[in-house]
Amino acid sequence: MYKLTLAARYLIKRPITWIAVLAVAVCVFMVLVVLTIMTGLLQEFEQKNHRWVGDAVVTTDSLVGFPYYGQFIEKLEQTDYVYAASPVVRTYALLSYRGSDWNRPTELVGIDIETFARVTAFNEALYYNREDYKNAFKPPHNTDADGAVMGVGMVATSAPDGTYQRSQFPPVFAFDLTSFPLTARGALARAGLGIVSSQQFYFSDDVQSGLAEVDTSHIYIPFQRAQLLAGMDGPPERASAIHIKFAPGITTEQGTREIAALWADFVEENSDASQAFLLDQVRVESWRTFRRAVIAPIEHERTLMIAIFGLIAIITVFIILVIFYMIVAHKTKDIGILKSLGAVRWGILQLFLGFAFLTGVAGSIIGTSAGIGFLMRINQIEQWLYENYNFQLWDRRMYDITEIPSAVDTTTVVVIALAAIAICLIGAFIPSLKAANQQPVKTLQVAQV
Repeated sequence: MYKLTLAARYLIKRPITWIAVLAVAVCVFMVLVVLTIMTGLLQEFEQKNHRWVGDAVVTTDSLVGFPYYGQFIEKLEQTDYVYAASPVVRTYALLSYRGSDWNRPTELVGIDIETFARVTAFNEALYYNREDYKNAFKPPHNTDADGAVMGVGMVATSAPDGTYQRSQFPPVFAFDLTSFPLTARGALARAGLGIVSSQQFYFSDDVQSGLAEVDTSHIYIPFQRAQLLAGMDGPPERASAIHIKFAPGITTEQGTREIAALWADFVEENSDASQAFLLDQVRVESWRTFRRAVIAPIEHERTLMIAIFGLIAIITVFIILVIFYMIVAHKTKDIGILKSLGAVRWGILQLFLGFAFLTGVAGSIIGTSAGIGFLMRINQIEQWLYENYNFQLWDRRMYDITEIPSAVDTTTVVVIALAAIAICLIGAFIPSLKAANQQPVKTLQVAQV
């Protein structure tokens, strides 16, 4: 009982211990706030990528695509682990406006909108045709004209808070898309002056995926139109990828393995086909692997922040170590009296480790409470800073977020609090051991001098 009582008295009545408590609290506060925000950003970014590409992708890096995609989709639809599959054409094109010298490169994506909406969240990301997505490629002013859906960043201006300003009705304007059609061997499909394919499209809708690099560079047109512009109209017709959504209950890893095995059998069955050489360049990837290039940088940022806070934790250990050395040096008389009254080494060690434990608990409670309170108001605080000082923590146009993630995970809080207590115990162990090893006679003599 005396150990707990003395440990509590040391914590309350020794002002120097509050420096240790404050150090722990600041460490817990910073780790909780930054880890919550970075984890929230990463999870939100991963969810956006997952919803945008489906669960798995059969794809190739070749600009000429691969043939027989329709036959493979039929095989996929016969399985019990695939919910839907949709072919996609990806190529590059030059966007230009008639009567203007302005132009820009863009990534052209050809989709079958009905199947693509079953695989991805494309229909939910539309602005004007969200409730009638099947007509998204029909310009409202002329439903017989060829329409195109543009990434929102290409047609609307982003406000500082991340929202886009749109008109009530779709604007009416036309533009040309020009591409270089390629043969299955990668050569230009046409010779002479007509080596390019060009077609006029009317703006029919915009789409906001929540992915900045997608919304500022992608234009979506009907699948067959994209095949024609890219030279993939055959024979045989080719596609750049097949996006797949698994049936309920099928995990990404399980479904990807099944599709990879099915694709291997399909390649073997078509080994004698005229364009079988293109099938060897195709691979089956999960959505995470397919979007790895854009997800990895944010994962690295989060890992770097964890490493930095690891260094801060080491510094906190040394702070605790120094403070407890000072406390032990000033408590030699108390230690001598306790030992002269029969306290054993283990009891003295427990006393100071208990003191360290209470220090960690107090620091964790203060830091966690401050961190949760700050996270609950972080968006209001940032809004106030922006309105008064034009300051934002993150550029919404880069991360394409409307609010800073602030949802606190209970597991994260518990882990951080336990880690803070462990840091205190580690930092206090050597001074506590020194106190436990002191001899009562020498201690009392030193105290008397």
